[in-house]
Amino acid sequence: MFTKILIANRGEIACRVIKTARKMGIKTVAVYSDADRDSRHVELADEAVHIGPAPSKESYLQIDKIIAACKQTGAQAVHPGYGFLSENSDFCDRLEKEGIVFIGPKVHAIQAMGDKIASKKLAMAAKVTTIPGYTDVIESVEQAVSIADGIGYPVMIKASAGGGGKGLRVAHSSAEAREGFVSCQNEARNSFGDDRIFIEKFVEEPRHIEIQVLGDAHGNIVYLWERECSLQRRHQKVIEEAPSPFLDAATRKAMGEQAVALARAVQYQSAGTVEFVVGKDRSFYFLEMNTRLQVEHPVTELITGLDLVEQMIRVAAGEALSFTQDDIKLNGWAVECRINAEDASRNFLPSTGRLVKYQPPAEVPGEVRVDTGVYEGGEISMFYDPMIAKLIVHAPTRAEAIARMREALNGFAIRGLSSNIAFHAALLQNPGFVSGTFNTGLIAEVYPKGFNAAELPHPDPQLLVAVGAAVHRQYLERNASITGQLPGHHYAPENDFVVMLGDAQYPVSVHNVTGGLQVTFAGKTVEVLSDWQFGQLVFTGTIAGTPITLQVERVGLRYRLSHWGTQADLLVLGASAAALQALMPHKTPPDMSRFLLSPMPGLLRELAVVPGQVVKAGEKLAVIEAMKMENILKAEQDCVIGSLMAKPGESLSVDQVIIEFK
Repeated sequence: MFTKILIANRGEIACRVIKTARKMGIKTVAVYSDADRDSRHVELADEAVHIGPAPSKESYLQIDKIIAACKQTGAQAVHPGYGFLSENSDFCDRLEKEGIVFIGPKVHAIQAMGDKIASKKLAMAAKVTTIPGYTDVIESVEQAVSIADGIGYPVMIKASAGGGGKGLRVAHSSAEAREGFVSCQNEARNSFGDDRIFIEKFVEEPRHIEIQVLGDAHGNIVYLWERECSLQRRHQKVIEEAPSPFLDAATRKAMGEQAVALARAVQYQSAGTVEFVVGKDRSFYFLEMNTRLQVEHPVTELITGLDLVEQMIRVAAGEALSFTQDDIKLNGWAVECRINAEDASRNFLPSTGRLVKYQPPAEVPGEVRVDTGVYEGGEISMFYDPMIAKLIVHAPTRAEAIARMREALNGFAIRGLSSNIAFHAALLQNPGFVSGTFNTGLIAEVYPKGFNAAELPHPDPQLLVAVGAAVHRQYLERNASITGQLPGHHYAPENDFVVMLGDAQYPVSVHNVTGGLQVTFAGKTVEVLSDWQFGQLVFTGTIAGTPITLQVERVGLRYRLSHWGTQADLLVLGASAAALQALMPHKTPPDMSRFLLSPMPGLLRELAVVPGQVVKAGEKLAVIEAMKMENILKAEQDCVIGSLMAKPGESLSVDQVIIEFK
């Protein structure tokens, strides 16, 4: 067994590998860029080596620097994590030539299966069901449009070396095929250094279900059940679960056996994932194989009891699998939410900045798990993926797992930048998700322009009223205790208020009881019991005997409550003040329609217009690159370009003016 390994990655996956290595008694080496000098994975590792500037192409993608770090520290093996060099056969080959073990599959498997064109041909030869399409390299835009026209729309345009949603577009017309081909090539060239593109038929109303496989150097290959990954946005997974609520036993077995056959065809060693697209009738088609550890691997670990990182390390060290297919049990249900730095109200655009507050829910072995690479006070950089953490729960049944995840999300507090926590909470109560009848189009259908927590109605607004009234009473008591009162002139907080929630007003009466407060309103009385103190973000306690977790903060004169995906602002006033508040005029926000504003922080890659140019609705105005994704800004209506307020190559802040229209 190895005594020291290097992790050629960053963030949560680097921390994840370090955790298992430490459990196995193996020392670890971290590598880091300028932007990651103070990162959590650097702190956790036994040693750390600086490998270059912030851009990944100058640091984490530099094979020579990583090999030099191995030699400098005496690392015997390298775990690549996911992304970066994890599926780079040249990296694997270089390591082998230097006598350093790659903790992953062998070169021939990466070459055969990492290349999506070659893997599809190999799958067809192995009699694995595949999607109709054009698998040869496409040389030009004109050829791409011709092929797409021939296959029939919609089609999927994909980078051969792609992954993580990069270098992928769905086209519904010739115009979209033309534009999508160019964008895919650009993203693939920038992210992977390989701009080969292929096209295949897009299966409508599809489900994305993948099979986890594990093989060793002794010819043993098993599958570890499936993961349901159909909840996606822009082809990137949002919520994953294991097993799938859609598969029956026969389909599960058939997909698993095909995945093993494909892995066996390339003598696969290590952990890998065979991805399938599954139709409404449970017909399934090979999509691609990822020759690496997947982001969503924790859900498989929780239903099987296996540590996949440990298995990868043992296989790389030459050990045989210690179990057979019959030994692998399916225990309970697991759900994973990817907590990302993105603004759902701005159509999920990236959000960068400092984590002023980072308070994840407490981990409970076998029930709640948090995989993260950040800490409070740390920074989410524009140079890398927007992931903050992965929140994973496990329970005996799917319904219990969903309920456990909803409560865990209620207690996950992040401030300083936008996150998608509320969006996850809303998805978990979507009828399509709860029933298990969803497909990959659910998010685009339900939230075509993003998600705003303030617009999601709470299923029990009276619960929010009770908490708001109790919190306000504690606020008044706190004020009274810190103002310094003269003997005989003691101020006692009022007991009667009006809670204003939206257009509704709730007269309430609040009194102290042991362990909390008694709140009377709407003809009923409930006890709100909690040891919550003013200033704490997370409120935990019981209401009428039912446990509750939500987030509370003071915003101006209001209390902002976040619960089950809803963000509600409550105003608590005396009766006379409430009557006057109803007469206050509403301030209209300024008209910014004359400007093109940057919807996210990022790099202005291109300005596609010039002053005086007449632009039609739908035409490209600018391209912004953020977190390795290319975002095209288009005109919402016909217009004339006035002044250009920013230059290509400039780093933009959110809402910065790019173009002024005449």
